[in-house]
Amino acid sequence: MRDGTRIPYLLCAPPLLFTVLLLATPLVATLLLSLHGFRPESGIEATTGLGNYLEILSDPYYHAIFLRTLALAAVVTAACVVLGTIEAVVLSRMNPPWRGIFLLVILGPLLISVVVRTLGWALLLGGQGPVSLALQALGVAGGPVSLLQTPGAVVLALVHVLVPFIVVAAWASLQRLNPEIERAGASLGAGEPTILRRLLLPHMLPGILGGAVIVFSLAATAFATPAIIGGRRLKVAATATYDEFLNTLNWPLGAAIAVLLLAANIAILLLCGRLLERRRGGMAVRREAAA
Repeated sequence: MRDGTRIPYLLCAPPLLFTVLLLATPLVATLLLSLHGFRPESGIEATTGLGNYLEILSDPYYHAIFLRTLALAAVVTAACVVLGTIEAVVLSRMNPPWRGIFLLVILGPLLISVVVRTLGWALLLGGQGPVSLALQALGVAGGPVSLLQTPGAVVLALVHVLVPFIVVAAWASLQRLNPEIERAGASLGAGEPTILRRLLLPHMLPGILGGAVIVFSLAATAFATPAIIGGRRLKVAATATYDEFLNTLNWPLGAAIAVLLLAANIAILLLCGRLLERRRGGMAVRREAAA
């Protein structure tokens, strides 16, 4: 190997070593831990096997937890895509300095601690919160109404913090679109729905899909929001893992839940990556045909 071809490998070695130490090592340790058995009277056993995975895959209790986790993540992703796409279109049509101001407002939830933000939603949606008082004042409710420990409250709190990922990704895709194309469509008599569907969405789709993948992964693995807003009645995979580690002290079973959740996320990421590649391949073919 020549010295010139060796330089890129040497430059990649420090970040690769850093990734292996801080990411791959804990993942491998978690995977190995998930293969151990557990007994309440003796703790973690030295024997290994797939017993924890078989228990999770055969128990309807864990089936419900994973289905609830994936359903919540899917609903949050869909809501973020709809809201984020609209916000990105509106943001792209703003002029400075309003664009910078509204971009800061959109990114604001990411600048606040997750615990502080989630506790704020808990106060807002609680029985003595502003929402409950407003419903009582309007005569909709005859007494205190608590929206906590409901799927809608968890979805609302997660959408609040995750929608900026869609906005930024979709807006970045719109920046590569010539503004004259939108004006040309309007001059030819196309209405706003047609411009959005035929001109803007095709260019925004790669960014939307990329942002949706990030939102789904973060929503499926979220812990603080489901734990505080959802409580014990709305358990998801992340809170189930926490309970196994710190309540029942069954670390191998908790590790198995975490590994299965990671595997599900990776499978969805790969599927979305394939869809995105097909989309790009189809667009390239159409461009070559048009040329």
